[in-house]
Amino acid sequence: MSRAINLALPEADVREICRASGVAISAIERLPSGGTRLVCTTSSGADEIRLRLASHLIEGAVDRFRFYRPSPTG
Repeated sequence: MSRAINLALPEADVREICRASGVAISAIERLPSGGTRLVCTTSSGADEIRLRLASHLIEGAVDRFRFYRPSPTG
């Protein structure tokens, strides 16, 4: 199962729930439509969050902000 989860909750709430649950975060980002994309460091952590926050899961594909990486030459 994927370690990535899309949640209809603000980033700060997701961080706090993960901290309180002992679930380590690999990556986290705001979604343009609202909500948060969470990537847990372990699949067991992701399963824990899915169980705790089942009513806040966003199903299906979501839009994400584009990642911008400047070129090494400037």
